[in-house]
Amino acid sequence: MTEDGTRPETDGGGWFEGVAPDDTAAGAARIREGRADAPADWPARAVESGFADTEEDYYDALREATLRAAREGAAERERADDQQLVHAVRAMDDAAAEANELAERVAEWAGSRYPDAGTGVEYARELADRDPESATDERLISLARRVAELDDESDELREFIERETPEVSPNLAALAGPVLAARLISLAGGLESLAKKPSGTVQVLGAEDSLFAHLRGHAPSPKHGVIFTHEFVRGTRPDKRGSAARTLAGKLTIAARIDHYSGERKPELDAELQRRMDQIRGENDGEPEQQGGDA
Repeated sequence: MTEDGTRPETDGGGWFEGVAPDDTAAGAARIREGRADAPADWPARAVESGFADTEEDYYDALREATLRAAREGAAERERADDQQLVHAVRAMDDAAAEANELAERVAEWAGSRYPDAGTGVEYARELADRDPESATDERLISLARRVAELDDESDELREFIERETPEVSPNLAALAGPVLAARLISLAGGLESLAKKPSGTVQVLGAEDSLFAHLRGHAPSPKHGVIFTHEFVRGTRPDKRGSAARTLAGKLTIAARIDHYSGERKPELDAELQRRMDQIRGENDGEPEQQGGDA
């Protein structure tokens, strides 16, 4: 839309009508915001209107404007709130993985020096509080402190995700929990992408290796991906987990679509999910179990 609230038109002189030939920014805006109801000979119109001296000049201007429009669109998308969650989740996982990997190195090194050496991040934290007695101790303890810092960073990123996810995707965060909701958004590449996926795909997000192995005929079809970490799947007995995973994925898909297209909080989704899980788990004896997920 233009500043006065109207949509740029492309009838008349051409696609870039009213745009100065050297104003790439305005040309990019016309590319991103303009529309045409029907195709036309735009290069000829550009020459006729005086926008370009030749059709080659028109194509040069079109290329520059299109490239700028693409860059601006990508930058705008990258700054979106859901993309910040994607970065935060990946950073949290990287920090945790690096902390655990370095903790193994610390334990192995410490085992060569101290008879009471332990293992894991917690031992690295204990070692980080020691006072070094030699140059070697200084380096080892410094490494242990780096483990503690990375673990702290992972925890702080998790807290950030828990705060921000309900603002970005309130229904998904309510049903899945903030961290799992953010992880699903991350695996899908963004909230819009997640909202456009069928529930069967949402169900197995994070299980791509198992899915590809199944497609090659080397493994059974996976019943769930990262949604296994949800209590409704993990806490359901194995013979009912397939139904639980389908039901959860169906409701999460609906939640993601509502969050993307309207952003309105729908508490009734929580109650519907709980009711279906009660049926699947047999906690409501008078209600028959339904097969499949709600989509």
